[in-house]
Amino acid sequence: MKKAGTALLLAAGALLPGVSGHAQDATAAPCKAGKGWDLSCLRQIYAGPVSSWPRPQVPDGITPAELAPVSSIPVPAVAPRVAALGQRLFNDPRLSRSNAVACISCHHPAHGFADAKRTSLGHAGRPGQRNTPGLLGVGQLRALFWDGRAASLEVQALGPLQHADEMAMEVPALAAKLARLDNYRAQFDAAFGQSGGVTLARILGALAAYQRTLLPPATRFDAFLAGERTALDQRELLGLHLFRTKARCMTCHSGALLTDQQFHNLGLSFYGRSKYEDLGRYLVTGEAADVGKFRTPSLRGVAQSGPWMHNGLFPQMTGLLNLYNAGMLRPAPRNAEQAMDPRFPVTSPLLQRLQLTSDEIMALKSFLEVL
Repeated sequence: MKKAGTALLLAAGALLPGVSGHAQDATAAPCKAGKGWDLSCLRQIYAGPVSSWPRPQVPDGITPAELAPVSSIPVPAVAPRVAALGQRLFNDPRLSRSNAVACISCHHPAHGFADAKRTSLGHAGRPGQRNTPGLLGVGQLRALFWDGRAASLEVQALGPLQHADEMAMEVPALAAKLARLDNYRAQFDAAFGQSGGVTLARILGALAAYQRTLLPPATRFDAFLAGERTALDQRELLGLHLFRTKARCMTCHSGALLTDQQFHNLGLSFYGRSKYEDLGRYLVTGEAADVGKFRTPSLRGVAQSGPWMHNGLFPQMTGLLNLYNAGMLRPAPRNAEQAMDPRFPVTSPLLQRLQLTSDEIMALKSFLEVL
C-alpha cells in the first residue's frame, strides 16, 4: 500500500504544472490583485452577513447548504444516564473477546474520535481494511460506515463488536458476560428506569446514545460565523474564500457538519488490484453505478482525524489537496475485459482541475485546520 500511495502522490504532483481548468465564476475572484489576492478587500467582503458572501461555486444542479455554526446542530434528546452508561461501555475493552479492544481504542477524542493510523488494529493485532471515521456529529448522519451500510447508530454499533478484525466478540454471549462484571446489571436497570438487566438491545442503545452526544466543539470558524470577524487571520480567511469558490469544496462539504451526506467516487477504489481493491457502496447496494463510491465525511475536526480517505492513504493534508487540485484520479480500463465490465469505476464528474496555486493550497489547508 505504501508504494500505491507514493505513486498517487507523484501522480498528483505531475499533473499540477500543466493544469488547465474551467473558467471561474465572476464571484470567485472579486478581490484578485494580479496573481495574488487583495486580503483587505476580502476582509471587507466577509465583514457582512453570511447571506452577502460570495455564493458557493459548484457544478450546475448542486445546491449546497450554507455554512453554519455547530450551535445550529440540534442537541440530541438522550437520557443522561443512558448516555453515561454508553460512555462507560465505549471505554471498556471487556466488550471485546480479548478484553483488550474498546471502542475508544480506535476512536480517540484527541483525534476527532478517529485515530492517527491508516487503518486501525483490532483483535489479535489484525489491521482493518478501511480508515477509522471520526465520530464528531455522527448522530446527525443518515447513513453510517464509509459505505453507508448502517442506517442507525444502534445497527452500526453491532458491526465492530462482532467483526473478526475488530472486537471479535461472540455477540450472543456479550450480555451475560457484562452482567457478571462489576455493577453493570444495576447500572443498566438504573439507566433504563426498569428491571431487565443487561441485554444486547440495551448495550447497543446505550452506545448509540453516547455517540449522539459527540457534537463537534465550537472553533474560531464558528466564532467567525457568529460575527466575530477577526477570529480568522488573513490566510485562513483566504482559505475560507477559496473553500467557497475556486476550490469548489462546497460541492460536497456544506452545512454545519460540512458534508452533503452523499456517496461519490473519487477514483481511489483500485479496481482490479485484489490486494487494494475496495468497491465501496457497491458492496452494499449491488448497483454498478455505486462502484467506488464512499460517503462524504464531515470536515469538523478534519485536521485531527488524518490520515485521510476511506483507506487512510494520505498522511499529509497537502498531498491530498494537491490531488484534489489535479481533479483526482481517473482510472482507465487496462484491457478489453475491463472496458466491457459495467462495474468499472467512473470518477465523479463533479471533480475538476482547480488551478489552485501553491499559496492558495496552503491557505486552504490553514482554513481546514480551523474547522
